[in-house]
Amino acid sequence: MTDEIRVPALGESVNEATVAQWYKQVGDSVIVDEILCDLDTDKVAIEVRAQSAGVVKEILAPEGTDVEVNALLAVIAEGELKQPAQKAKKDQHPPSEAKKKASDSKEILAKSSPNQDIEDSPAAKKLMTSKGIKSAAVDGTGKDGRVMKPDVTKFLADVHPNTLDERRTSPPDDGFSPSLELEERVPMSRLRQTIAKRLKSAQNTAAMLTTYNEVDMTNVMEIRNEYKDVFSQKFGIKLGFMSFFVKACCNALLEVPEVNGEIDGTELVFRRYVNMGIAVGTPSGLVVPVIRNANELSFAEIEQTISSLGAKARDGRLALSDMQGGTFSISNGGIYGSLMSSPILNPPQSGILGMHKIQERPIAMNGQVVIRPMMYLALSYDHRIVDGKGAVTFLVRVKEAIEDPRRLLLEV
Repeated sequence: MTDEIRVPALGESVNEATVAQWYKQVGDSVIVDEILCDLDTDKVAIEVRAQSAGVVKEILAPEGTDVEVNALLAVIAEGELKQPAQKAKKDQHPPSEAKKKASDSKEILAKSSPNQDIEDSPAAKKLMTSKGIKSAAVDGTGKDGRVMKPDVTKFLADVHPNTLDERRTSPPDDGFSPSLELEERVPMSRLRQTIAKRLKSAQNTAAMLTTYNEVDMTNVMEIRNEYKDVFSQKFGIKLGFMSFFVKACCNALLEVPEVNGEIDGTELVFRRYVNMGIAVGTPSGLVVPVIRNANELSFAEIEQTISSLGAKARDGRLALSDMQGGTFSISNGGIYGSLMSSPILNPPQSGILGMHKIQERPIAMNGQVVIRPMMYLALSYDHRIVDGKGAVTFLVRVKEAIEDPRRLLLEV
């Protein structure tokens, strides 16, 4: 019997994908639910898994092929898995040599044996495949020892710390040394192409304008420092700054609904709920997973949702449903050290808040110069639906709520 591997449903309005990478080749054995290949769509990367155990008989869509929904990707011949040749060779070693080999590989075997059923992240797999690295050689920091892309990057830096320097160094001009490649050309992924189109479309379509303010983070930082341990013990999640900003934005959006609205043809759409998009940087590009009905969630629920969506984004496991339906977005460039920027709208949304680096600065307070941890805030908005008064009012409400967090409890 054979099992046909086909392109799964890709989600609403997505009809085509590109075969990004095969993890199996013709003749390789597979087990149930093992990842066979990755598909890139214009929104997310999708893992295609084996539905039955067997051997890969044929691959009909090589890497780089554009495929439509239900297109045939590969054929698996069901049946008993092949006995790995490596095991047979291992049995041929004399006892003394086998013992020595086991001793030399003790750490790797100890790591790989208990975690043979753990799937490493797709991004990590892709990088390890391209560099010829075995998963067992990398210390995984993910759940149950799962290898993540940063683990592979760290492994490469530790094992080959001079790789980058060697590429930048010109070879000796002896007439025999081959020239080193100083440039690399790779095709843009569908996700990257879509990001480029959407960002440029936002600039071309919306009457985009940005207004700025600054916020004193003193009170929020004091609350966080005082309650972070209790919060973590009770809810099993760290208390971050993002939940404060999500709550502050939700309150402000319900007061200034046009910032939470959108233009649909000749109609304006206003909402009494908030689906908050949180911009997350991933190895594949920027994605914006959505916290649904954020205005109804507690601090703990917001932090737990952000943590879950962030982990899925970094592992390339976001579903299309995780990124649909956002009504407003927050982008935190401060985690990369940005002091000030003008975020670009995520269409069809009409507003996006930019958070930035917290930096101590001298400010005037009650006639005196004091040092305070300050953050610049930026609100980019679509001037076609949001007037200057509404934009400034929204940003002032966020500032007031952050500087006096009691307002978040009273929703004033």
